[in-house]
Amino acid sequence: MLEACVFATILCGFFGIIFKKNLVMKIISMDVMSTGVIACYVLIASRDGLFTPIFSTTSKGDYADPVPQAVILTAIVIGFSIQALMLVGAMKLARDNPTLEVNEIEQNHPS
Repeated sequence: MLEACVFATILCGFFGIIFKKNLVMKIISMDVMSTGVIACYVLIASRDGLFTPIFSTTSKGDYADPVPQAVILTAIVIGFSIQALMLVGAMKLARDNPTLEVNEIEQNHPS
């Protein structure tokens, strides 16, 4: 059930990027998709019966690998900075255009 919710989150973000025409909605959809991918990674990396690697004299069994946790924290920080950069780009476009609709921006700036 949890896997289905994570997959639905990724799909909602993906379809939002494709079908939404407003740039801010595309940025939000990209953030939703990123959150779903991170949740999928956490879901796959988490397993029952693993202990945190804390120094102690007793042996508790298998230890959890801290590398996936570091990768996820890095992905969250990078995702936040990319989202902030995209929002700054959208603000610069909003200064020159009366709307943030992709079709109208493309019509105003032919390449």
